[in-house]
Amino acid sequence: MHMIESGNTAAANGVRLAKVQVIAAYPITPQTPLTEKLSEFVDSGEMDAQYIPVESEHSALAVCIASSSAGARSFTATSANGLLYMNEQLHWAAGARLPIVMCVVNRGIGAPWTVWNDHQDSVSQRDTGWIQIYCCDHQQIIDTVLKAFCLAETVSIPVMVCYDGYILSHTYMPFDIPTQAEVDRFLPPFAPAYALNSENPANLNTVTLPDVRPDVRGNMAPGYMEIRHNLHADMRSAIGVVAEIDQKFQEVFGRNGNPYIEPYQCDDAEFVAICMGSLSYHLRDVVDILRTEGLPVGVMGLRLYRPFPDQAVREALAGRKNVIVFEKALSYGNQGALYADIKSALYCGKKRPPVHNYILGLGGREIKTAQLVEVLKKSCTQPDTVGDEPQWIGLKL
Repeated sequence: MHMIESGNTAAANGVRLAKVQVIAAYPITPQTPLTEKLSEFVDSGEMDAQYIPVESEHSALAVCIASSSAGARSFTATSANGLLYMNEQLHWAAGARLPIVMCVVNRGIGAPWTVWNDHQDSVSQRDTGWIQIYCCDHQQIIDTVLKAFCLAETVSIPVMVCYDGYILSHTYMPFDIPTQAEVDRFLPPFAPAYALNSENPANLNTVTLPDVRPDVRGNMAPGYMEIRHNLHADMRSAIGVVAEIDQKFQEVFGRNGNPYIEPYQCDDAEFVAICMGSLSYHLRDVVDILRTEGLPVGVMGLRLYRPFPDQAVREALAGRKNVIVFEKALSYGNQGALYADIKSALYCGKKRPPVHNYILGLGGREIKTAQLVEVLKKSCTQPDTVGDEPQWIGLKL
């Protein structure tokens, strides 16, 4: 079915088609319409799910941790300070290896208060052990929600589906809604390896000693350090699983094919801009303008941010004359977080291009096409004037 609706509605339809069993909801702008739409689906009987309104975001994820531990497919959503309020539970969900899916509708974080878009909320939580995938349009939102459940339940790691507040969450765009039969072919019912059962009681995630120790059956059990190593190793292995799931999705639905990076005009590009979210589509207009001026420039939208697909990034950017990283987040006191990750990935490459960093759009600051044309042209034609320090676009001091 073809629909023209908001990004939040696209996400809600993905959750509905995934046959989620437990939804925990607490309102926060600009995520609220997503969980409101889910409440309508549950109330109308379109979803057979428990919809649990709670008193805070911390509680919302606590509900999902409990329901997922009991073997139920579980979902929640949040934004900005709501995501930060979940921080303790984010670590718990990842450490407990629970396949929860959460939509993060990206918004700047306080103080001072802002309700507008940037990526500081999800980027600040990049080290909590959750997989993070970023969407560029409404079709990617609904598709990524479905793939996120498949991925989370395959690798037993929770997944954040991130998309830009207002720019995507509230704007109307066309997207296709697959049939339930198609989704059922792609996403089987959740069948956890272990789930809490009153007839087979167990203690989960009790105090772990520093070293390995025998469990109640006498078998050697991992200590805290081994558990952390295993999560990291499985996150790295998940990079390959993402590609496998993308291929499976393409076979069922006939869409996708760019699990890590979505390129535009990059086949012959000597200069490549790279960013996350809807900004990569904005930059396509900039690339088209600069192409008319004879500059061989392209843009890549990074879809998978955690685990970071370093090999794919290294191969995609090898041999370019310059790489220009645009991002709506900052690692305070250092540089852009994505910029640091890109440089780290390129460090081992034999054909390592120089890299520039531009910070823009924080707190919803308008991103003007003319500004993007100007700075991208400067990085291409006058690279020595930019340097390694982050450059700020639209800053008014």
